[in-house]
Amino acid sequence: MSEAPPVIDELVTRFADNSEQYRADDYKEARVRTEFIDPFFEALGWDVANRRGYAEAYKDVIREDALKIGVATKAPDYCFRIGGTRKFFVEAKKPALYLYSNLQAPFQLRRYAWSAKLPLSILTNFDEFAAYDCRIRPQNTDPSATARVLYVKYTEYATRWQEIASIFSHDAVLRGSFDRFADSIRGKRGTAEVDDAFLDEMETWRAWLAHDIAVHNSRLSQAELNFAVQVTINRIVFLRICEDRGIEPY
Repeated sequence: MSEAPPVIDELVTRFADNSEQYRADDYKEARVRTEFIDPFFEALGWDVANRRGYAEAYKDVIREDALKIGVATKAPDYCFRIGGTRKFFVEAKKPALYLYSNLQAPFQLRRYAWSAKLPLSILTNFDEFAAYDCRIRPQNTDPSATARVLYVKYTEYATRWQEIASIFSHDAVLRGSFDRFADSIRGKRGTAEVDDAFLDEMETWRAWLAHDIAVHNSRLSQAELNFAVQVTINRIVFLRICEDRGIEPY
């Protein structure tokens, strides 16, 4: 017996009846978003089309939410929010792309969510639904299964709907189930928060900078060397924050 709402059963049946066409290379990502992914998340209780007419700051879902990654501004396909606060991203792909073994698509999603400090995010083409723990620092050489905490084929939506909804539905996020799930997997798969990783990198910079300044300024005392290193790092970090917020050009 199906656990899913009727609209999901209808989507699954339609996809199964025409799967060869949907998996063809000319069936584009924009179409799968409109025809399958939008109604999928609406069935989870999200106001994807903003039918309630909320102001921009309070919409449930933002499409192509601008996100600064390095020197570039990137845009995840969907950003799901509660009261204007980001909770998770969804990156959509066309069904022709086999997500289970693809390397680039999970890295792209995890990089977005890692930079935004989101614990979980989703990669889907409707044919497949994969959730990732995005506190694990992404590397472009990671296997596709790295940090993947949930994988569901469309043929399983009918029987595993409650599993998905208990974490990613609008109601589940409001009730704290999303956060509890994220906490339950914390630390189990080598997670490291972006702030912790940044502090680790800063220690490496500190050592390199101290060595270089000492080599070229042999008369500095230990206290003067420490001061020079810290001031230099503080200034660089301050400038990068200004760049990230658009106050200064990169």
